[in-house]
Amino acid sequence: MTKLFGYKVAAVDGKARRGVVSTPRGDIQTPAFMPVGTAATVKAMLPESVKATGADILLGNTYHLMLRPGAERMARLGGLHKFMNWAGPILTDSGGFQVMSLTGLRKLTEKGVTFKSHVDGSPHFLSPETSMEIQQLLGSDIVMCFDECPALPADDTRVAESMRMSMRWAARSKEAFGQRPGHALFGIQQGGVTQSLRAESAEALKGIGFDGYAIGGLAVGEGQEAMFGVLDYAPAMLPEDKPRYLMGVGKPDDIVGAVQRGVDMFDCVLPSRSGRNGQALTRMGPVNIKNARHRDDPRPLDPECTCPACTSYSRAYLHHVFKANEIISSMLMTWHNLHYYQELMAGLRGAIEASALDDFVAAFHERRAKGDLAPV
Repeated sequence: MTKLFGYKVAAVDGKARRGVVSTPRGDIQTPAFMPVGTAATVKAMLPESVKATGADILLGNTYHLMLRPGAERMARLGGLHKFMNWAGPILTDSGGFQVMSLTGLRKLTEKGVTFKSHVDGSPHFLSPETSMEIQQLLGSDIVMCFDECPALPADDTRVAESMRMSMRWAARSKEAFGQRPGHALFGIQQGGVTQSLRAESAEALKGIGFDGYAIGGLAVGEGQEAMFGVLDYAPAMLPEDKPRYLMGVGKPDDIVGAVQRGVDMFDCVLPSRSGRNGQALTRMGPVNIKNARHRDDPRPLDPECTCPACTSYSRAYLHHVFKANEIISSMLMTWHNLHYYQELMAGLRGAIEASALDDFVAAFHERRAKGDLAPV
């Protein structure tokens, strides 16, 4: 019998939850951070390396994978898990956010979105039905509804129209998804930064019924204060017995603040993108390894970190290989950043279990306020 998708809360501390998402491909310990594998790879990382950081689940990108190599081709080759050599769970986004970002290259109607590929200009069409079909071909464990996400700031009329269409698309996504034991479909709450619209969206989603619920339409230009303002109420609008996923977030302090407000799952390109661009994300805050002050520094990036970049290499070496444009720079810096994110999530989980989240958060901010260690 196929193991069913499920979620169980093991401990709470204030609004924060410590839980487990169960899937046929393995459990996901929450709060969880999902590294982003946009094109069937977490850039500069082997799957075994990603697993070694502590990641339970990866995120794949429907838009990019449908263009290259193509969902049908991937299905013929055994699906996304086999294709990219990742045995654990995979969540795929719906492609909606990427398509909506193609300003001037798309046409939006109630049926869906017609757009031109950024790769070769070829025409394509995405709708709730085609998005569900593509994600099924990929073999995703967690499938996201197809929605529209307007950039902020935007007036309430625009946000309301978009949200209500997304709710109609959510119902179509649910119907197209059908019955797939062991696979999950998440609905996506929209509504910008307006509480009444968020409430309307949440009620619509609960009426349809999903395996999990995402909070969408944030980290799109509104700033952390406004985002936290929404998170002060939005998670509580969603069912307590289902996982809550904040899409596209974010920086370490964003994640800590969101966990305090009841969010369970996160994804963001920041740790891998920052690593490739020479920025280490550490418990002391960001460290820009390209800065000249690191060129003679024999210390590790972070003396408390156990990743390969910190245990085997100096800041001077990392500075050198970044400046020399060597591939190992992206590899080591990305590994460090992903390791730090997983270490942060493990710390949050342990603090919630111990009913010590406030102390953990205070220590987190205190360490970052002290900043990076002075160069030798």
